[in-house]
Amino acid sequence: MLESFITGFFVSGGIIVAIGAQNAYVLGQAVHRQHHWWSAGLCMSSDVLLLSAGMFGVGALLLTAPEVMNVLRWLGVAFLAWLAGQALIRAARGRTGLDAAKGGRTRRQVLLATLAVTVLNPQVYLDTLLLIPSVGAQQESAGLFLAGAAGASVSWFALLAWGGAALAPWLSRPLAWRAIDGVIGVMLAAIAVQLAVQPPLA
Repeated sequence: MLESFITGFFVSGGIIVAIGAQNAYVLGQAVHRQHHWWSAGLCMSSDVLLLSAGMFGVGALLLTAPEVMNVLRWLGVAFLAWLAGQALIRAARGRTGLDAAKGGRTRRQVLLATLAVTVLNPQVYLDTLLLIPSVGAQQESAGLFLAGAAGASVSWFALLAWGGAALAPWLSRPLAWRAIDGVIGVMLAAIAVQLAVQPPLA
């Protein structure tokens, strides 16, 4: 029984830890200390909800509507490209340290952007509704597998939110902020390109 929990934790963790749009966005908010726990919490909740739905077979519905996934893919490409552009513009213009973040986005704006990064990425659905549940279906205890998978998501996003914020005091110099924004921008742009070149679902 414990093996099911451990398998769920490591299967889900191995997929979630890979750099993705959610990770890049949450990390950026954490380093800037802009409602990062709200952003991380929304990612946690979304993963738990989607993983639960996948374990109950909702993911099979995706296979009957590939055109919806393809529309989401291009919306995701456009949104990620916009986020990447914003980060790269900040990197080019520079900041004035931690004080620059105080006048940033509102909590509502951060939550809406986090939600968009989540729902406009077809890979999120493929991972949480199809791939991970397909492994869980083979386990002795589906419930413990789901608990382990959800635990991995909660642990990871909590680590991103805490770790990014903890590093913020040591990253208060303008040059550091430009580097952070530059890295986040490049990461998001790379994810958008990767999403764009994927073959459409049949």
